[in-house]
Amino acid sequence: MALACRVLSVAKSSRYLLMPLRFDRLLCNTNTNSTSVSSSNPLISRLLQVPVSQIKTTLDSVDIFAFNSSQFSWDALITSLQSSSPKKAQLVLEWRLDKMLKGNESCLDEYACLIALSGKVQNVPFAMHVFTSMEAQGIKPDSAVFNSLICACLCSGDVVTALSLFEIMVSSEEYKPNSKTYDAFISGFSSLGNVDAMNKWYAANIAAGFSVNVQTYESLIHGSLKARDFDSVDRFYEEMMSLGIIPSIPILEKVLEGLCARRKLDRVKSFLKFLLGGGWKINENMAQKLVKCYCELGRVDELEEQLETLTKCNQSPEVLLHFFSGIIRLYALSDRLDDVEYSVGRMGKQGLSFKSAEDVEMESWFIWKVGFRDK
Repeated sequence: MALACRVLSVAKSSRYLLMPLRFDRLLCNTNTNSTSVSSSNPLISRLLQVPVSQIKTTLDSVDIFAFNSSQFSWDALITSLQSSSPKKAQLVLEWRLDKMLKGNESCLDEYACLIALSGKVQNVPFAMHVFTSMEAQGIKPDSAVFNSLICACLCSGDVVTALSLFEIMVSSEEYKPNSKTYDAFISGFSSLGNVDAMNKWYAANIAAGFSVNVQTYESLIHGSLKARDFDSVDRFYEEMMSLGIIPSIPILEKVLEGLCARRKLDRVKSFLKFLLGGGWKINENMAQKLVKCYCELGRVDELEEQLETLTKCNQSPEVLLHFFSGIIRLYALSDRLDDVEYSVGRMGKQGLSFKSAEDVEMESWFIWKVGFRDK
């Protein structure tokens, strides 16, 4: 229990030093859509419908094997409940811990997961409670458990406790910091936009002899972009590619955003060519950034060129719609009604129609304008 007391002491000493930060990216980089998940998961739907007082009894009524199914996810469950009822999410965590303790659970991964989920609901005291309960069961923590505890602290903005826990790890023999420990801090300071601290933790990771991965670079590029340090965005991306690490979609989005922010149209075009040549699909976030960049510069010809290229590469209708919208908007602003009419017709032939209220309003304006012209 000595370790548990030491950890609790660390937590109490920093209780009033919490910073108003958000580190939602730290624990789970999954973009879980709580609405779609809840509609497809009967248990989540039930928990959303029952009153708070019935959460634990509802969980008790579920077949225990359902929780062990490969299709079940505690993360999805907590994420869905947290967005609509944080109290219900907390009760699920309490129920889970109670079952683990009564069942004499000894798997460290289960405790690490529960601590990480405590971070998702930003409840550091409960994360500490899980830690001390685990040790009371005679289970010694490992680096993964400490990493989850650090992440839980960072998700709640408690940087001081996170740093103190790191010091405990450094002085230990059983749970030394590993690459995931450094990744947690890199990601944390990345979310804050503190490029200096982020880079120092990255340098410390390298100095400690740990390798880097795509998640590391995702954090580095995210933080650099947030701080508008575009040179670092380029540097980290090029470094990652030189190591043969395949970029993630979020990384590609951020690199493209950096190029668009600087109006580097030649590089934007080259980057898009690289993506399409490599078999990547342009998503709607990328399309929005590209169209916004070209529209702000009034480059309708370049937009037409990109639309033609994307059409040949069988990009999604949703992506093409963004380009049609941008092209038609630029033609409308220039009062090029014939070009607007042609583009609207071309869009219709592909089975596309405006969806946003702004685009529908623009279409109504065009119909009125053409009618006025033809009188």
